[in-house]
Amino acid sequence: MKTLHEIKQETSVPIVITDSQGFITYVNDRFTSVFGWNLAEIYGQTITIIIPDGFHAPHHMGFSRFLSTEQSTILNHPLNLVGITKDGQEIETEHLIVAEKEQGEWVFMAMLRPLNRH
Repeated sequence: MKTLHEIKQETSVPIVITDSQGFITYVNDRFTSVFGWNLAEIYGQTITIIIPDGFHAPHHMGFSRFLSTEQSTILNHPLNLVGITKDGQEIETEHLIVAEKEQGEWVFMAMLRPLNRH
């Protein structure tokens, strides 16, 4: 399993990091080139900005369940999902989501490897 520090060093795959409340705190340059948002535009937005509307409720339920139980079936396993670009396009991506505690708070990191372009 990669650490927060190791994931932040990744340059070939779009990376997005959120705090324990789901607010975006970091994106790398590859995320900007694939998804269109730079950090200044997306910082502080909720992660649902890049999740299709139909997946918002399951995301919120899973996120809340993890925060209360600290148990997950999706962390550290590749998932084929869809991400939304700044201009509203859907991109099929392989998500690898990792969670790590930093100063007592969960931080969530996702590598979003495009499956069909970029």
